[in-house]
Amino acid sequence: MKTGHKVTARRSRNLTVSSPVSGAPTLAAPTSSLLPDSAPLRILLIEDSAPDIALIEHMLRTTGRALAVCSVETCVAFENELRRRPPQLILSDYSLPTFDGAKALALAQLLAPGVPFIFVTGTMGEEVAIAMLTQGATDYVLKDRLTRLVPAVNRALAENAERLERTRAEEKLQRSHDQLRALTGHLQFVREEERTRIAREVHDELGQSLTGLRLDLAWLAGEFNGARKPKEKIKFMSAQIDATIQSIRRIATELRPGVLDSLGLAAAIEWQAAEFQQRTGIKCKLHVEVAETMWARDFTTACFRIFQETLTNISRHAKATRVVVRLAQSGHDLLLTVHDDGRGITAKAIAHAGSIGLMGMQERAAQLGGDVAFTGSPEAGTTVTLRVPLVATAAVAEDLS
Repeated sequence: MKTGHKVTARRSRNLTVSSPVSGAPTLAAPTSSLLPDSAPLRILLIEDSAPDIALIEHMLRTTGRALAVCSVETCVAFENELRRRPPQLILSDYSLPTFDGAKALALAQLLAPGVPFIFVTGTMGEEVAIAMLTQGATDYVLKDRLTRLVPAVNRALAENAERLERTRAEEKLQRSHDQLRALTGHLQFVREEERTRIAREVHDELGQSLTGLRLDLAWLAGEFNGARKPKEKIKFMSAQIDATIQSIRRIATELRPGVLDSLGLAAAIEWQAAEFQQRTGIKCKLHVEVAETMWARDFTTACFRIFQETLTNISRHAKATRVVVRLAQSGHDLLLTVHDDGRGITAKAIAHAGSIGLMGMQERAAQLGGDVAFTGSPEAGTTVTLRVPLVATAAVAEDLS
């Protein structure tokens, strides 16, 4: 329904009718709008025919909803209006003298993503309509069937409101997840700091006190030259002190291995693998394929704790006789692989809500922008693969500086 009438590039008006036509559908207020329901619904209309503009506005006016309709007919005017104030609804003809509906749709998706876009056109073939809907158009209404316009607009606004509400809920959930992750990272940092402090105090304070006490006992033993019983008692006490000193060293090392801070991750993993083999009797073979590098403290701590937790799970659940560990660099990632020949972890065990240790490992890796994968079968045992980007070490180092 095109005419030769010339219209201005932009036309804007507020339309309010106090009593809608009897039996006409009501234009629903978009609950997704940031404006109150009583505020005018902002509609941007792309149309170059004055009679068609008047007819479309008449159909919208019959709903009784307050409207603010702005009509444009050129690409420049359309782009300027989108940049000035994005509308809440876009209605567009498909065939225009200076540009077509496909270009208008692409421009709308670029400058006003998420705004419902409905074609209101005189002719649109089925293939073209499907193509436009596939590219992101919300709906299309033929001008000889304008009774469909208000229901189409209502449906578009309702769907957009649901989408925005879902997006807001997802964003809120993501914010909560980010806050929880930040809290988890902070708690892990605090726990490591506390472990370091306790390990230092246990090693320095108690270790030094017991060493001094042992020296005093050695002096006393020399004083009781000819007395057999006191010397035996002192010898027994000295042996107990030696055992206590060893226990203190072990506890301090388990709290925070000094080799991790002094020699780095590779040396700490080598020490832990040897200690694991000695303690459990499970053979542990280590392949280190990275250069000795002192990475950021948080990075090495997270990787080491994941390795520790993996060995703990093997000793408790795997019933393994052999463990193979590989520490290597793959591209820009650090790769730590631990494979055992045990009974093999199951998918049910991985997904179990009570697998706190596995979730803790995944959370530690996520803090570094990496991930932990678990695979297993009764025939092939279990493989735990940690992959973390080495670029994370620079970011962590900057945070700590």
